[in-house]
Amino acid sequence: MPAFSRPLADCPDAALAAVAGVLTDIDDTLTHEGGIEPEALEALARLRKAGLPVIAITGRPMGWSEPFARDWPIDAIVAENGAVALFIEGAALRTEYAQDEATRAHNAKRLAVAAGRVLREVPGATLARDSAGRVTDIAIDHSEFVHLSAERINEVVAIMRGEGMNATVSSIHVNGWFGTHDKRSGAQWIVQRLLGRNVEAERDRWVYVGDSTNDQLMFAHYPLSVGVANLMRFAEQLTEWPAWITQAERGRGFAELSARLLAARRA
Repeated sequence: MPAFSRPLADCPDAALAAVAGVLTDIDDTLTHEGGIEPEALEALARLRKAGLPVIAITGRPMGWSEPFARDWPIDAIVAENGAVALFIEGAALRTEYAQDEATRAHNAKRLAVAAGRVLREVPGATLARDSAGRVTDIAIDHSEFVHLSAERINEVVAIMRGEGMNATVSSIHVNGWFGTHDKRSGAQWIVQRLLGRNVEAERDRWVYVGDSTNDQLMFAHYPLSVGVANLMRFAEQLTEWPAWITQAERGRGFAELSARLLAARRA
């Protein structure tokens, strides 16, 4: 990957015209201060009308994701960093898990131990307010309703990893979980499950859109990765950059990408 991102305006139309689908983060990629931006919602509707599948992949919990999986014009939400998929099947919302019930029950006890350590050992650390809807992970708030310094965030990550967890830092939370799943495996799973397609075999035809350090796995993996402009807040922390970056921030940046995709398809 490049050590910087090129403006999305410079992305060749031919590459965008060949896109088979869109994978996107949610917080600060589609949303601003917790709500989806009108431009992003309209862009999702236009992509659906054009027949381009859109799948959101987020660190947010299953419970938080349910109403958006029902109401937004998207094909699915993969929540809790690849652990839970939510999508409409028939007229009902369906929920599927990457781990079986016994594994989830076993890990729930380990998650509680790890959360207890973080809350005891890191001054100012609090569980994210959406924690009641979480099934397979824990989240520590660092920028949504409270503020943790970079030093405290690093301490949270160190405790989680010391407990044998995966740990990532989004624009608002530190997420920790047990298991081999992540955003990349979640994308593979849901694209195969819903569309019967092997996203790995055609990853140069899928766009991934994100805004933060926890999107770096996907930025590195997808040649057509795109960062919305507010990604630059994390410039000093990034080691993997998206190929392209929008001029606009958050949901307006997503809408900018959508407009380019649709224009390229019409050309």
